Amino acid sequence: MSSLAVDGLISGLNTTDLINNLMALEAAPQRLLKSKSSAASGLVSALQALNTKVASLASAAKSTSDAKSWDLHKVSSSSTVVTATANAGAVPSSLTFAVDRLANGQVSLVSAADTAALAVEPAPAITVVRGGRMVTITPAKGSYADITAAINAAKDAGLSAVAVPVGTDGSFRLQLSGVSGAGNAFDVYIGDEAAVKAGTAKHIVNSADDPAAAGTTTITKAQDAQLTLWKGTGAEATFTSTSNTFTDVLPGVSFTLNEKPADPVTLTVKDDTDAVTNMVAGLINNATVVLSEITSRTASTTKMGADGREIIAGGILSGNSAVRTLSGSVRSAISAPVNGRSPSEVGIDIDRTGALKFNKEKFATALADDPEATQAMVTALAKRVADAAKAASDPIEGALSLQITSQEDVVKDLNKRIEDWDRRLEVRRTGLERTYSALEVALSKLQSQSSWLAGQLASLPRMSSD
Repeated sequence: MSSLAVDGLISGLNTTDLINNLMALEAAPQRLLKSKSSAASGLVSALQALNTKVASLASAAKSTSDAKSWDLHKVSSSSTVVTATANAGAVPSSLTFAVDRLANGQVSLVSAADTAALAVEPAPAITVVRGGRMVTITPAKGSYADITAAINAAKDAGLSAVAVPVGTDGSFRLQLSGVSGAGNAFDVYIGDEAAVKAGTAKHIVNSADDPAAAGTTTITKAQDAQLTLWKGTGAEATFTSTSNTFTDVLPGVSFTLNEKPADPVTLTVKDDTDAVTNMVAGLINNATVVLSEITSRTASTTKMGADGREIIAGGILSGNSAVRTLSGSVRSAISAPVNGRSPSEVGIDIDRTGALKFNKEKFATALADDPEATQAMVTALAKRVADAAKAASDPIEGALSLQITSQEDVVKDLNKRIEDWDRRLEVRRTGLERTYSALEVALSKLQSQSSWLAGQLASLPRMSSD
């Protein structure tokens, strides 16, 4: 920080401007360092932007070169109430089935008397028996809000509860709902686990709808969803599911029964050529993005100099050997023949301007005519692109990654040197301010001495010439 300076009161010099001009000359090396740091930072940003796009290309190419990525299928349903999804392992096929029933969760309504028996202080224990397991719940208080909150919070019990006001006498009935599936039917007792085992607990909900649980109303019984294949034939087979989603009927296909269809449902699995085409299009698009980025960053610009002549400046990445190698490698990987066949046969081409082109219709036709050969060509091409992209963007050994690391080190070094110059210039400014301040003091003393001498001389007696 510079000290407070007052322009020369004695000398009349504009010392502030004088010091600033001297400091501007002194700071010339620092300005050069700042210019270099800015250029290096710009290069780092350009390399990072390109490297990000190359990494995306590497990912797309690696996926396209994997045979599993080509195992894409789509499934259609003859019924609007049955939705299906094709997953890994699906194969072209068709299957028809009849839906016998949907999966339900048990819904039971506790009697008003038993509901009231729960709403006392201290709150009694509630034990739920589901799937052979007992879960005991103890509400904090005997209010209906606390009872339902405790049941809903007991995840192991697998129930949801709501207290419904009935009649005009302020009475409530507790409705309990379980998860779907016959194996999730539940019984409920007033009492802890020991009382249930001893047979002394009050049985208020019976999964079997047994009259022993007096006053209990079963709204819905717990049951599995069921469907039948080849119904009415000797090969008839049934499948069940605890939910309305089936995953083990058709290989690689899951489907959900949203409602019970009136008629048999047919699921048809086909190769998803649209998805495969889009995957390959994505690869070409990623390559186009990389090449466009290189073109943009290496393009020359023209501007007028101070003398009126045109000055041509190269792009920030022009002359960069790693970038030039990457561009050539990607173009070669995409355009070079595969086993004597040109990629243009499957719709992948480079036009006269050097731009990549992908003809979806031509690719789809090639895929339909010879799927194995088309897949083999594109996966080989994608493997070459993946190798080229990895050689540039690999975090450890990639040419771009190494350049980024190197340039970041350059920026750090330049910034450190700039900081050193900040301290050096601060010391220099302080020294100049002290020097000129001392000059003013010295001039002030000389002025005082001059004034004193002038006064002394003026006081001397004058010699008469007579």
